[in-house]
Amino acid sequence: MPKDYSKLIRKLISLDSKKVDKYFHSLHKKEFDKINCLECANCCKTLGPLLTDKDISRLSKHLKLKSSVFVEKYLRIDEDNDYVFKSMPCPFLQADNYCLVYDFRPKACKDYPHTDRKNILGILDICIKNTEICPAVENIFKELDTKNCI
Repeated sequence: MPKDYSKLIRKLISLDSKKVDKYFHSLHKKEFDKINCLECANCCKTLGPLLTDKDISRLSKHLKLKSSVFVEKYLRIDEDNDYVFKSMPCPFLQADNYCLVYDFRPKACKDYPHTDRKNILGILDICIKNTEICPAVENIFKELDTKNCI
């Protein structure tokens, strides 16, 4: 069962959004300076990113496939009418947790876990869900919750 951060969320939404961004960005940097994502790769194993037309074009070109072949081979359309991978873990995740297409990966993968974005208050619900997937996000929320740094 995920930790209940409702008290922390109420406190965060009562603050100036720029101040909240500053807290998150500082903790994000601190956390990702010490964590090695290759030890985990939960995001690549469990979350299916949305792929934009630009992502599809970039990946297709890198893999030397026509876009239509890439789509047919790797993607499906989900309930929101978005392109996502047919199955998880990600088809480009290797046994050592390295990404076969890292330099060409989807924007959603580049942006994950979103704790360094502007206007973090607008995506708090996503960040809370990410505490269950990403140890770094969990640590950020624990730090905010326990240190009373806000």
